[in-house]
Amino acid sequence: MAETTVTNDLARPQRSRTSEVLRLLRYNRLAMTGVVIIALLIFFTLFGPALSRYDPLAIDMSARLQPPSLEHLFGTDDFGRDVLSRVLSGAAISLKVGLIAVGISLTIGTAAGAISGYYGSLLDEVIMRFMDILFAFPAILLAIAILAALGPGVGNAMIAIGIVYTPIFARITRGSVLTVREQVYIDAARAAGCRDRRIMARHILPNVAAPIIVETTLSLAFAILAEAALSFLGLGTQPPDPSWGRMLSESRAYILDAPWLGIFPGLAIMFTVMGFNFLGDGLRDALDPRLKQVLEPGRRE
Repeated sequence: MAETTVTNDLARPQRSRTSEVLRLLRYNRLAMTGVVIIALLIFFTLFGPALSRYDPLAIDMSARLQPPSLEHLFGTDDFGRDVLSRVLSGAAISLKVGLIAVGISLTIGTAAGAISGYYGSLLDEVIMRFMDILFAFPAILLAIAILAALGPGVGNAMIAIGIVYTPIFARITRGSVLTVREQVYIDAARAAGCRDRRIMARHILPNVAAPIIVETTLSLAFAILAEAALSFLGLGTQPPDPSWGRMLSESRAYILDAPWLGIFPGLAIMFTVMGFNFLGDGLRDALDPRLKQVLEPGRRE
């Protein structure tokens, strides 16, 4: 009975805080701009193929390197493929890679950080020193090294990017858990007979979720950038599948004669990353109580 009371007392303010965060986000123009951009990205991912008249893989050498026109809004590439169709198809690949890669790093990093911060001692040292080793390598070089071992391909790129960003989530989670585990309600949960696994799942992780949510949003932007970089180097998405990074790489030979080959996938990457960054910044502001007064609609300049 005591355990149920503790759980209910914690769940009630959590719901009200969620409503408060959503309310504050509505008045953050950059955050809402990010939401709109991400919503458009999801829309084009789901319905992009139906919106385009052309197959992104169909080759038509008679229409190669045509500039943007009413027939081909984004022009065509060196194989006569419609650039708009390929940009829309690339959105699905980029979003999928970002979600799966960040999902890998979020799951492993959060679990490792929570265990490390909660139990401490030798287990904390072993886990965090391993994370420090991963964190010591430049992100893109570590991803390239992993892909060199696993082989090129979009699936292996997801694994590589997920491993690269795992230490970030582990560090953030550990730091938050170290603070929360000393709170009175954690002692109350222990006194009520809660096991460690239940305490972490019900009482610790929900109260350290704010920085994890913000980092998840920002990491999605970096994961999409990393996938584009790996595809640009030929280690990510393999031809003929369309990828924004791969399209940028293929446009280098025609940068003067057909600049639209690089402009449109470049803009797609820019707006997508900008959208996730805007949303991440808005969530950070809304979840930070020190900035709450600044975000109040009546107090904004």
